[in-house]
Amino acid sequence: MDRISRCSQGLEGVWFGDHRISSLIFADDVVLLAPSSLDLQHALRRFAAECEAAGMRVSTSKSEAMVLDRKKVACTLQVGGEVLPQVEEFKYLGVLFTSEGRMDREIDRRIGAAAAVMRSMYRSVVVKKELSRKANFSIYQSIYVPTLTYGHELWVMTKRVRSRIQVAKMSFLRRVVGRSLRDRVRSSVTREELGVEPLLLHIERGQLRWLRHLFRMPPGRLPGEVFRVCPTGKTMSLGWPGNTSGSLRKSWRKCLGRERSGHPYLDCCPRDPAPDKRKTMNE
Repeated sequence: MDRISRCSQGLEGVWFGDHRISSLIFADDVVLLAPSSLDLQHALRRFAAECEAAGMRVSTSKSEAMVLDRKKVACTLQVGGEVLPQVEEFKYLGVLFTSEGRMDREIDRRIGAAAAVMRSMYRSVVVKKELSRKANFSIYQSIYVPTLTYGHELWVMTKRVRSRIQVAKMSFLRRVVGRSLRDRVRSSVTREELGVEPLLLHIERGQLRWLRHLFRMPPGRLPGEVFRVCPTGKTMSLGWPGNTSGSLRKSWRKCLGRERSGHPYLDCCPRDPAPDKRKTMNE
C-alpha cells in the first residue's frame, strides 16, 4: 500500500506549514487529501489506477467523501463510474470525525456510551447489596472509565467538556454509594470516601503520554512533524455567542499546557533536537 500511495502521488495535497500531505495510510485504509474536489478526483483516479495495476481495487461500498469546512460544500467523486457518498461525519477505529473538525459529537457519543453501560449494569450489578464497594469500584475502573474516555488523548478540554465529564463520572460514583443529587453531598466527599482520583487527572496523564510520544518521534515521522508546525494565517471570527474579539478556539496545545500545573510548557514547542542531543536521546 505504501508503494501504491507513492506511485500515485501528484501535485495535489494539503499544505500544513512546510509539509504537503497528500495521503494518510493505516494498514489497508487510505485517506486522500486535496484542496479542491477537482484535485481530489485526479488523485483518486491515479490511486485507483495504481491499485488495479497491483491487482487490487478501491472498495466503493466502504469509501466516502468529506469536506473539512464549516460550510456545506458539494464534493462529487467517482470511482469506476460509481459516485462516492458525501458525508459530514464518519467513524474510524471507534472515533467520530466530523466535517467541522471538532470533537463535540465524539465526546457526546462517549458520554452516551458510558451512560448506556451504567444503565445496563445498574440493576444487575451496581445496586446489588451482595457486591462490595471494592467490586463496584473495579467495574468503574475497568469498564466505565475506558468507555467514557476512549480517545481522550485528542480531546480539547474546555470548561464545558470538563464539566460534562465530571457530571458523567459522578453519576456512576453516586450510585455506587447509594446517593443522589438530592442528598446535596459534595462530589469531593464522595471521591474521598471511595478513594477515587479525579477523572480529569487521568485524562491529563493520557494526553501527556501522547505528548511525550510525539516529542520522542525521530525526524521525518509525520505526526511529530505536523505537531511542531506553527500554522500561519489570519485570526478569524468564528461567530459563536460571546466571541467578539475574533480569537481562535482553544487549541489542544494551549489547553494541555495549562491544564493543572498552570505553566505554558506547550507555548514554545521545541523543534528537532541538535544532532548531538538527538544522539543522546536515542541512546
